[in-house]
Amino acid sequence: MPGDAAGGDRHGRRALILVENLSVPFDRRVWQECTTLRDAGWTVHVICPRGSKRDTEPEAVIDGVRIHRYPLRAATGGPAGYLREYGSALWHTLRLARKVGPVDVVHACNPPDLLFLPALWLKRRGARFVFDQHDLVPELYLSRFGRGEDLLYRGVCALERLTYRAADVVLATNESYRDVAVRRGGRRPGDVFVVRSAPDTDRFRPVPPEPELKRGKPHLLCYLGVMGPQDGVDYALRALAQLRDRLGRTDWHAVFVGAGDTYEEMVELSRRLGLSEQVEFTGRIPDDDLVRYLSTADVCLSPDPRNPLNDVSTMNKVLEYMVMGRPIVSFDLREARVSAGDSAVYAPADDEAEFARLVALLLDDPEQRARMGKIGQERIGGPLSWRNSQASLLAAYAAACRDRARTAAGDRGRAARRPRR
Repeated sequence: MPGDAAGGDRHGRRALILVENLSVPFDRRVWQECTTLRDAGWTVHVICPRGSKRDTEPEAVIDGVRIHRYPLRAATGGPAGYLREYGSALWHTLRLARKVGPVDVVHACNPPDLLFLPALWLKRRGARFVFDQHDLVPELYLSRFGRGEDLLYRGVCALERLTYRAADVVLATNESYRDVAVRRGGRRPGDVFVVRSAPDTDRFRPVPPEPELKRGKPHLLCYLGVMGPQDGVDYALRALAQLRDRLGRTDWHAVFVGAGDTYEEMVELSRRLGLSEQVEFTGRIPDDDLVRYLSTADVCLSPDPRNPLNDVSTMNKVLEYMVMGRPIVSFDLREARVSAGDSAVYAPADDEAEFARLVALLLDDPEQRARMGKIGQERIGGPLSWRNSQASLLAAYAAACRDRARTAAGDRGRAARRPRR
């Protein structure tokens, strides 16, 4: 039974998942983990920030998962802004954790690498700590701020070490992250479980294309994802300008779906490049509308530049392009190749001219686009499926709970051997 594998339904065990950077269920990975644990018999609580347009209720029970949300103002103004954000998040997390009460497992999802603090508080009350490493924060710091290995960098490295040390089990999103947990974090390989993110194939299924989304052009290009300093939207826009100016291609319309810290800056860059008539920015949109755009797209864009974070990270947008059967143009990054394989073509890292050339080649080859799309769907349905990640997640919880049982048995044994007075 799945519940027995994770120690769930037989004992009515309780899990508390901590998230700081996204609301739930908007955070798709966390939501899939919640429902997997629920189906295995766990009672699941989540503490997370409120969303701005969705997930706005302070408390909700959705599909049997109880979600506790707190107000959080996103960081602005550099490091001081992040200190204010993270301080507020930690205070609310501890407040709500007291409300939830005792749990068997506390499951903390970074960033930031500060959630080990409420996890330690819960560990002292008998919980086991599962660290779900969504991002390598030292690499994120180097890639986002460009400040080098300064004092703050050394600080985030120290917080990562403390988090690894506090955790009973580590979840890594890919083998590159697993290697970091073992090599840099000093974790035993048996304590690190790869739980890859994967699209929800029940929610992401192709629908008939809608030619009107192409705005009168033969082809539609699509970007989906966060728009932050390290996400490469600027690379994509400059590549599209080269597609038009150097290669003479105006037979396309492009849509950029998503939001983030640099959204307004990217809209302005598009205007400066003279792309406003051909590039549409939608912001965040409902899943149904996203599926419409992806089902109509001829080529999807993954323009993440090579930096210490991107080279070893699995990009959710790549997986979502694949499940929709879309061909991809990507820069040549280590984990991009692991995920996409032959469902993508790869430009040398940060080479915008070659990125544009590969887009043009795919636009001219519908049979190649169809072959690549099929390869992507087969990979998502096979080695990269969420079914495999579910098994790894439940194995990680089983390992954490076995360790908890051994610790409890040891404590009882020591108490029995203690001399009576």
